Amino acid sequence: MSAVRDAAGPPVLLEIKGLAVDYGTGASAVHAVNSVDLVIRRGEAVGIAGESGSGKSTLAHAVARLLREPARTSAGEVWYHPPGGDAPSEPVDVLKLSGRALRRFRWREVAVVLQSAMNALNPVLSVRAQLTDVLRAHQPELGRAQRVARAAELLEAVGVSPDRLSAYPHELSGGMRQRTVIAMALALRPRLIIMDEPTTALDVVTQRQIVDELSSLRRQFGFAMIFITHDLSLLLETADTIAVMYAGRVVEHASADDIHRRPAHPYTVGLLNSFPPLSGPRRTLTGIPGTPPDMRRLGPGCPFAPRCSRADSTCRQQLPEPAAPVQPAEGPVRVVACFHSHIGIAMEVSP
Repeated sequence: MSAVRDAAGPPVLLEIKGLAVDYGTGASAVHAVNSVDLVIRRGEAVGIAGESGSGKSTLAHAVARLLREPARTSAGEVWYHPPGGDAPSEPVDVLKLSGRALRRFRWREVAVVLQSAMNALNPVLSVRAQLTDVLRAHQPELGRAQRVARAAELLEAVGVSPDRLSAYPHELSGGMRQRTVIAMALALRPRLIIMDEPTTALDVVTQRQIVDELSSLRRQFGFAMIFITHDLSLLLETADTIAVMYAGRVVEHASADDIHRRPAHPYTVGLLNSFPPLSGPRRTLTGIPGTPPDMRRLGPGCPFAPRCSRADSTCRQQLPEPAAPVQPAEGPVRVVACFHSHIGIAMEVSP
């Protein structure tokens, strides 16, 4: 295999093919991620949206090889395409990496910003110690003064004053802690950064600052980004394409503009109707009726059928497979897992 390139955009950086993650084994296993296919291109921002329990974080941990027992990757492939020169580099089978190769991949090629920055940072080590530890482990050729200088540069890049190097996590605000974790992820200039709910527990003003900072950093450093959140409104501003997950599956994947203006899956429509508009007349938020499914007791049909006003007997008996109901004239192919995606449900979105 060589680097994938087509008319849809830049060369592919990461391919996820039929990925499945189970918690437990045998008949009692919970299929937290089921047959997910995604493509992330160089420099692209891909958003992953969905309610709690939809499989977003489990998918991210599987890609970064951070799963812990009883979670295990039960099927699928993850291929990383290292950017090369004139001759494309051979792709890397991520799920087969181990030892030093896996350690190198996690920091130099893919970095992860985990949920809750306060828990991600060591409370008894200073910011300086935590930033320079990454550099000492992966760039041993750097001297102490060089590591400290690099740490100061990283903090400044994310909008934190370098004089906070001597501070401890509890001495920083929530926004500053989040920026510090992002600085750690940027330390080795990875090609892909996975942001797992990076704005959780932050006030709306700080959320806006973090999102703007991420967009600026992506332009500056050119990395690709997977942005995971339950807040679809954030992704509409930051992502190039958005994958909507429900019950461990991707039910819709399209450009951010198509998701916003022409959603094709009833669940996507429900998510869009769950947050208020910033302009126009007041309207009542409709939300999504019912509750997310019990992943231990999924029926044979569409998992969203019990909450969907358009569900019929086919939906309750058969599982819709992701397909491309409409091939756009330009831009990425839209993929929807719904038997009724062709009937114009986008008209249901409130103005």
